[in-house]
Amino acid sequence: MMKGTPLLRALLKDGKIDRMAMGLSGLCLAHCLGTAIFVALIASAGSIFLSPMIHEGGLAIAILLGAIALGHGAFVHGFRLPAAVGTLGLGLMTVALALPHGGTEILLTMVGVAILALGHNLNYRASRQAEV
Repeated sequence: MMKGTPLLRALLKDGKIDRMAMGLSGLCLAHCLGTAIFVALIASAGSIFLSPMIHEGGLAIAILLGAIALGHGAFVHGFRLPAAVGTLGLGLMTVALALPHGGTEILLTMVGVAILALGHNLNYRASRQAEV
């Protein structure tokens, strides 16, 4: 029997946490791309949207949610590929957190988020396949 709070059990059931994590990954990527474009057009607004606090907080939440979803999926359906792919993305995102805010850090974040989203997609598909 699955332990944890009722809310966590509800989120883990039926791949809801993977869908939430994919949505968060998409929002993160949209934020990164949108910020880069917006700052290129209006440099004065860059200090608000490129705030390290927004970036670091969002990455920390994404890393935590990603680790929970991928770990749960590997435990439930037993497929390792989604967790391996997702872990690569999480690793790149973690490295990005350690870098100074700038071009390399933004690039690593975007690549990491894209790879993590792929891992969540694979995790979601593996969960559906395991149910059949």
